[in-house]
Amino acid sequence: MADELDSELLKILRSVDTPTVCNAIEVAQGKRGFSEFTRGTMISSAPDGGAMVGFAKTAKIAALEPPIESQEVIKERRMNYYRYMADVNGPTITVIEDVDYPDCIGAYWGEINTKVHKGFGLSGALTNGVVRDLGDLAEDFPVVAGSIGPSHGFVHVREIDTPVSLFGIKVSPGDLVHADRHGAVVIPNEVIPILKDAVHKLFASERLILDPAEKAGFSFDDFKGAWEDFEKSRT
Repeated sequence: MADELDSELLKILRSVDTPTVCNAIEVAQGKRGFSEFTRGTMISSAPDGGAMVGFAKTAKIAALEPPIESQEVIKERRMNYYRYMADVNGPTITVIEDVDYPDCIGAYWGEINTKVHKGFGLSGALTNGVVRDLGDLAEDFPVVAGSIGPSHGFVHVREIDTPVSLFGIKVSPGDLVHADRHGAVVIPNEVIPILKDAVHKLFASERLILDPAEKAGFSFDDFKGAWEDFEKSRT
């Protein structure tokens, strides 16, 4: 798993929303059609708290039915999971697939798990599953989830450090993920070295239309000229 990210790029990614990152990826690739972003509406535990950014640590859970494996196996896997999550180097988030989806009932993410994972040094959690304990979650540890619910059900870990799927995206261990109240995006490895410049280029392009639009007396003729300049500059 990659564990380093240019400090300036990390600062930029933490300061922008996920739609901006999606646009910047298109700028970096020089074309439209990038599709590694979530579909549907997700729920953010901290909608005004900004974005989470990090390399993915992954796992799968289930909660609808009791585990069929022995308690010894379940306990050992649980400790292996926490050992894996505690091994943090650089910006890291946890990405958890609830295999019960769309019938998820077990809130894996609540007060205890958010505070434990934050203590390990992770920056947030992304899941298609359930979050609870709103108001008591760890500060500055956002959870972007599929739903809110009151119970943990029979929640248990099924797999660790494995590719996962949620809301239309596939996330492998070590993928760079950006997520906020809009959902999440997997940043392709090949664009990471040029993403910083792509964000700056995107901002410059957007100002071509935003600056005139924000001036008093903005007219259709002003719009037409600005839009032509904007269209020439955008991907």
